[in-house]
Amino acid sequence: MEYLAFQRDGMNRPAGEESAMLRALLGFFATGPDRPVTADAAAVDAAYRRYRIRVMLAITLGYGLIYTCRLALGVVKKPLIDAGVFSPAELGHIGSALFYTYAIGKLTNGFLADHANIRRALAITFLLTALCNLTMGFVTSVWMAVLVWGLNGWFQSFGAPGGVVAMTAWFSNRERGRAYGVWSTAHSIGEGLTFLVVGSLVGWLGWQAGFFGPGLIGIATAAGVWFLLQDRPQTLGLPPVNDWKGDHYGEKPKADPRSVLAQQLHILKLPAIWVLCLASATTYVTRYAINSWGVLYLQEARGYSLAMAGTLLMVSTVAGIVGAISFGLLSDKLFQSRRPPANLLFGVLELIGMLLIFFGPNSVPLLLLGMVLFGAGMTGLVTSLGGLFAVDIAPKRVAGAAMGVIGIFSYVGAALQEHVSGMLIDRGMTMVDGVRHYDFGPVIWFWIAASVVSMVLAATLWRTRLRD
Repeated sequence: MEYLAFQRDGMNRPAGEESAMLRALLGFFATGPDRPVTADAAAVDAAYRRYRIRVMLAITLGYGLIYTCRLALGVVKKPLIDAGVFSPAELGHIGSALFYTYAIGKLTNGFLADHANIRRALAITFLLTALCNLTMGFVTSVWMAVLVWGLNGWFQSFGAPGGVVAMTAWFSNRERGRAYGVWSTAHSIGEGLTFLVVGSLVGWLGWQAGFFGPGLIGIATAAGVWFLLQDRPQTLGLPPVNDWKGDHYGEKPKADPRSVLAQQLHILKLPAIWVLCLASATTYVTRYAINSWGVLYLQEARGYSLAMAGTLLMVSTVAGIVGAISFGLLSDKLFQSRRPPANLLFGVLELIGMLLIFFGPNSVPLLLLGMVLFGAGMTGLVTSLGGLFAVDIAPKRVAGAAMGVIGIFSYVGAALQEHVSGMLIDRGMTMVDGVRHYDFGPVIWFWIAASVVSMVLAATLWRTRLRD
């Protein structure tokens, strides 16, 4: 195969002292040098077609499967409370530890992901999060659980920015909404597997199986990601994806002379990024409220078994798969890659679903409808506010940093939710003749208010400019 001399541009890593320092810091995780770009157009086309399928499988199925290692605690809360291992308030502390470390990790790992070899970094961090889950099966001390679950959050935090960096490297501007929508189904895949498979394991074998099962899944996932994933196209001698597709917003942008770090810091000057941070944070309050406390609510307020509660939430996650893909298609095709109109549409669906879940009659068909609307609406919003919109308005070479900035706010919101929800539920819990009774009223209004605030914030970005 013939090669041409490759001229570095703004899409590629800068040479010099900063690059050397970052490579030393990242060590094993650092990406290799870019190869000269191949002159054989047919070979380039064939390579892109082959690798794009593998990349999408790796980041979607891999992230979906590793999600079970993050949500396991939500499934085992009632067994842990009933067994007297942890109280709701203590579980709030443990759950929030993951969200705080995940928030910090989303920022740091988002910045590192722009420099790292994505294949190596995702495989190793997936393996480490699996080991944390296996360890949790043996832990009954509150503070040891806080430590291990917190470490789990930090390792988990590389998954989203790593996946988005891979996706923006292999999929161009006007197909990104659809690609991001497909990738966002990973959230629903992971949630569905957690509520159904992990919930069934807990019902059969006890709370420890709720950690052992995800741990084994995580080990297999790390191996699969190592086999399927590739680093950026330039490291394989391929041109940048926007050049290959001829897909730019207006004219092809000139090379950015600034270092990658300077480009990363520049996104902090974009006001829209900060509004997105707050909108995503309030969205994640509601998202993780249902993930973390939904099983307990359905068991205690609606009277369903663990298996039935898990099944109902799985319906929401299946609807979320449809919602994520639909959001990408609608925003790309119907709204010409503009996300705000789709944000409003999916936000309304999510609110209607919540009202049916919490205030509708105790009817399985209506509850199922509420789960479908909530799942589709929420996952569409997570697709946009949790990353896609930020990637649209930030330079693509620093997509990981954009995800990291959004991510730290998102998961601080999720962590605060865990604290506040645990406190409100604990205060509303009473014992009558040895039986626990719960008052979920205050916490439900907290969750709904967060969704309304998110919708209002997102609507202020109606005319935000997109960047190549």
